[in-house]
Amino acid sequence: MNIDLLKDRITKDLKDSYITEAGGDFFFLYGADDRFPFATIVTADNDFDAISHLNREGVFRLSIGVGKESFKDLFGNLPSRPGIGGFVESGPDFTALDTLMPHPIYGNMYWVCVLNPTEATVDRIWPYLEEAYRLAVQKDEKVSGKGKA
Repeated sequence: MNIDLLKDRITKDLKDSYITEAGGDFFFLYGADDRFPFATIVTADNDFDAISHLNREGVFRLSIGVGKESFKDLFGNLPSRPGIGGFVESGPDFTALDTLMPHPIYGNMYWVCVLNPTEATVDRIWPYLEEAYRLAVQKDEKVSGKGKA
């Protein structure tokens, strides 16, 4: 699935979500909090994160901030926190395409990722995108007071 189709699906299917772009990367947000996305698409390596070799032609990484239980169901125990410039020591090949894995930097914060997901993979991981979105909605409601009766 290409980036444009993925962006369209996320923003159309996850009501009131929106995208902020910075440096060619895309941050999927909900509500007033424009600092903490529920998902991202990163399109290139940077000084802090080059482990996935995103500078390869056409390679991008979809990352999703899931809940603790989903992360543990997928990967078991939480990986240790990497040091500055380090990455999560969790075993996968972080350059592998179309493979769901812990995020190489933010895995210890329950983020998962997949490089260049196919449409079938997006369908398979869609419940995790919905979960990340629900967590963002809940956070926004809590902060704004909208969730109170």
